[in-house]
Amino acid sequence: MDRAQKEKVVDELGQIFESSGVVVVARYEGLTVAEMQDLRGAMREAGGSVRVAKNRLAKIALEGKPAASIVDYLKGMTVLAFSEDPVAAAKVMDKYAKDNEKLVILGGAMGENALDPAGVAAVAKMPSREELIASIVSCIGAPAANIAGAIGAPASNIASILTTIEEKAA
Repeated sequence: MDRAQKEKVVDELGQIFESSGVVVVARYEGLTVAEMQDLRGAMREAGGSVRVAKNRLAKIALEGKPAASIVDYLKGMTVLAFSEDPVAAAKVMDKYAKDNEKLVILGGAMGENALDPAGVAAVAKMPSREELIASIVSCIGAPAANIAGAIGAPASNIASILTTIEEKAA
């Protein structure tokens, strides 16, 4: 890799470290190509990405970035998983690490907050952005449904009373 290519990789990694909601670092020694493709596919479905980069270039890209706390994890065969959604990458990596013991989560970063493996697991248990939006929408919609039911209830009560009176009269 020549100098221009290395600079390009450092710039790309720098953008990743700045714009990602979460970055997870894992050791992937022993994973087959097929298993790595599975991981990439699962991450893509969740809206994240997986990147294998030279540790030295990743360390250069981390200088001055919010995720700089992960620099200590960049030793050996490491893979970076990241997503804009603050929990998507952590969820996928945690699930994949449970299913495949060859993938070992070393830690990560959520903004400026450093995460150890237990921290990544805790983030993975949090609801995703879509799940939070759905729960907020249901909370907002529930009072409106209750009001509509309360407004319509007296009319239906009067109608049933009139029906009962009519049946008795007949």
